[in-house]
Amino acid sequence: MTKSSASALGWRTLWRDLRSGELRLLMVAVTLAVAALTAVGFFSDRLQSGLQRDARQLLGGDAVVVTDTPPAAEWRQQADAQGLQSVLTLSFPTMGRAADGQGGATRLVALKAVGPGYPLRGSLRLTQTLEDTTGAATREIPARGEAWVEPPLLEALGLRVGDTLLLGDGSLRIAHLISFEPDRGSGFMSFAPRVMINEADLPATNLVQPASRITYRLALAGDGAAVKRFQNWADAELKKPSTYGVRLETLESGRPEMRQTLDRAEKFLNLVALLAALLSSVAVALAARGFAARHLDDCAMLRVLGLPQRTIAGAYTIEFLLAGLASSVVGVVLGFAVHYIFVAMLSGLVDSALPAASFWPVAFGLGIGLTLLAAFGLPPVLQLAQVPPLRVIRRDVGALRPASLAVLGLGVAGFAALLLAVSSDLKLGLIAVGGFAGAVALFAALSWGAVKLLRRVVNEATAPRWLVLATRQISARPAYAMVQVSSLAVGLLALVLLVLLRTDLVNSWRQATPADAPNRFVINIMPEQGDDFRAALKGAGVEKLDWYPMFRGRLIAINGRDVSPDSYTEDRAKRLVDREFNLSNALERPSHNEITAGRWEEDEAGAISVEEGIAETLGLKMGDSLSFDVGGMPVEARITSLRKVDWTSMHANFFVMFPVAQMQDVPVTYLAAYRAPSQTGFDNALVRQFPNITNVDMSATLAQVQRVLDQVIRAVEFLFGFTLAAGLIVLFAAVSATREERAREFAIMRAVGASGQLLQGVQRAELVGVGLLAGFLASGVAVLVGWAMARYAFDFQWTASPWVPLAGALAGAVLALAAGWWGLREVLRRPVVETLRQAAE
Repeated sequence: MTKSSASALGWRTLWRDLRSGELRLLMVAVTLAVAALTAVGFFSDRLQSGLQRDARQLLGGDAVVVTDTPPAAEWRQQADAQGLQSVLTLSFPTMGRAADGQGGATRLVALKAVGPGYPLRGSLRLTQTLEDTTGAATREIPARGEAWVEPPLLEALGLRVGDTLLLGDGSLRIAHLISFEPDRGSGFMSFAPRVMINEADLPATNLVQPASRITYRLALAGDGAAVKRFQNWADAELKKPSTYGVRLETLESGRPEMRQTLDRAEKFLNLVALLAALLSSVAVALAARGFAARHLDDCAMLRVLGLPQRTIAGAYTIEFLLAGLASSVVGVVLGFAVHYIFVAMLSGLVDSALPAASFWPVAFGLGIGLTLLAAFGLPPVLQLAQVPPLRVIRRDVGALRPASLAVLGLGVAGFAALLLAVSSDLKLGLIAVGGFAGAVALFAALSWGAVKLLRRVVNEATAPRWLVLATRQISARPAYAMVQVSSLAVGLLALVLLVLLRTDLVNSWRQATPADAPNRFVINIMPEQGDDFRAALKGAGVEKLDWYPMFRGRLIAINGRDVSPDSYTEDRAKRLVDREFNLSNALERPSHNEITAGRWEEDEAGAISVEEGIAETLGLKMGDSLSFDVGGMPVEARITSLRKVDWTSMHANFFVMFPVAQMQDVPVTYLAAYRAPSQTGFDNALVRQFPNITNVDMSATLAQVQRVLDQVIRAVEFLFGFTLAAGLIVLFAAVSATREERAREFAIMRAVGASGQLLQGVQRAELVGVGLLAGFLASGVAVLVGWAMARYAFDFQWTASPWVPLAGALAGAVLALAAGWWGLREVLRRPVVETLRQAAE
């Protein structure tokens, strides 16, 4: 026959199999995998494009030079030489207050002084009322004598638009409310309400003093090539030993808090998409093998009629590639629609007006679908071309063989490489793909051993008849039983892993910033005020309180060698050494700090505990001796432990702590962190009672963090539906794989007198046994894979219950029984004569 006849045959068989439903399971599996992966792909692609588009607005310029002192003249001179526009702003924390006639309340604010031209990129949004949360865009700056403020400040001070705000020695009229500030930035003091003034009004406040800690931001904007030349010059300048306290912000370094949150969300979404794709590969393999088994007789007849092997192979290849292409196109369309749900669910985190997606997710989705089908679907189907004509009269010849290791290995390697590419996190991808590959091998080995052991365990002389027959059914086909148990176990592995992810990983993520986390940080509490301050909190109903002494010290020596910013090349290390540390002491280790090296010995003299991140930055190790200058007094101690500090926990944390109850001859103030009561006026009353304290309200930040978590978790749970569907398809395919064999065996048993009730008991016993074994194996491996993901990919504590394997076994039995009822329900109803006649044909 000609090549065109193979194409025609492929089209005809495709149409026939579509009408009969032969390809339904296989195409649904491919569609699910492509839809899950492309939904994440479209979202990630648009998000990356959006971040690139909005880079200048996020920074307030094309690049920003950030310094702790007024930037040296050469920085501006170099910008001018490159033809760049530049605007200098300065910001620092200070206390804002209302006039005595309006209550005299005080509040920590983040003051920002701006000049003409600000912002170089992006726009502010201003409003006049608290109800208007959107506001109108503007590129103006406050006029002389005006202050623009964020809405929380009005509530805190009891003021309104048009009232007077006192800053230091100056007074300004509140003219507008800021609803959006493009270059808001992050950091501890950025959580305070913003107050923006004209730079010309700053001298009258007398707030800038020689010891003031001010952040200067020199924003630059201009032609892309000119900005790049300036960045190259700046990078070289920053590497000079004489340059410290200066950093250059770009999109990657300027807004890490946004990038980190979105990266975490993308990692969760990628994990769920990976699980869906892995499960779909198993479903495709099972469905393709079942498809091939049902077409053995047809192909034998075609061989008898003289059709060459090449034509048969070509026809089925065309049929499967067309089916895979159609499924992939449907999956891409579905994924494109689903990604809009992610954008809606993550509104506020991402701009709903993201740029259009590129063609890359489409090409990737089509490639995944075709690769999935070629790797796991074609190998058993291509064996149809090798069916001998003799099978027409001898049904015992021409059975399907296991795919060769070379073909299977090549397909699996290609598919695994694509999944690792889409994971965007090599560690996460290796754990997911490697964990599943190892699980399949482990399931196969253990299920083979369990089947061999089963026949010996069941005593046929005393066991019920249905159990004896079920045992014989399973042990008579050890290869089928192994495939069935392994497939069920893989499907259940993903389902159990999803449950554990939901109940442990997601909960751990929430617990990092729980709903009852502290939302007030109070500093500068004097020692003699401690008892009265805690009594005031207790009287207001505050039960939980972080209470730590705090004193400042500058690191001056390590192991007897003097250190200075010139001792380091990394900018962060230079800044750390160039400033004073916030130090503390406590007899007991903070409960929210984990010791990662050494031991915390209570009341150990001359010992300190150091946060592991700063130890790595400064090159510190266990046993090193550190010397601090604390108020002119040298304090020396040896590192006896390293701590892991979760800076997002909203608890009080310190880089360096002394494990003692009191520090002798060290002037300290106290820091308190707590959740404020909901009663109105509590903060103002506390500040009036202790006017020297600085009270930082973190309520808005905590609420935003909780909102972000809720949004991300909703998006992840939505995508879980794809994986759940893929897992159920695997269960159905695994149970249905032996449907025809079961039908023939049950027909023979019924022909020799077995009752329908007995055969129902045999079927149920077989399904329950297979489900119990598969569920137990899957749950055990899910705990290990979940632990690896929690420990190495998401950095969470793993707290899986020891009852998980038992619960998984029971769930496996129930799901296998349900899938068996649905997939095999017509086996026992089929007339015996029809089944035996089909077997004889």
